[in-house]
Amino acid sequence: MFVILAYDVQQKRVEKVMKTAKKYLLPVQKSVFEGVITEGQLKHLQQELAQIVDPEKDSVVIYRLHSEKLTDKLELGRFRQEGRLFL
Repeated sequence: MFVILAYDVQQKRVEKVMKTAKKYLLPVQKSVFEGVITEGQLKHLQQELAQIVDPEKDSVVIYRLHSEKLTDKLELGRFRQEGRLFL
């Protein structure tokens, strides 16, 4: 499945969340990641993030798209080139 992950966490947890997300997904913007992962990988990602984030102060949103073929991506401006996905 294709997922998009976005996070807004307190500064002291940003690096840990970023490193965890990078293990499974590709960076798109400073706090946005995307990529194709399995259900098992998604479960592991969620478990790892749950150990890092403070649910009272932080937020992580994961959008699950069950078909890449139905995804359309529009970009405006500069974007990171590292590991880019072309849909």
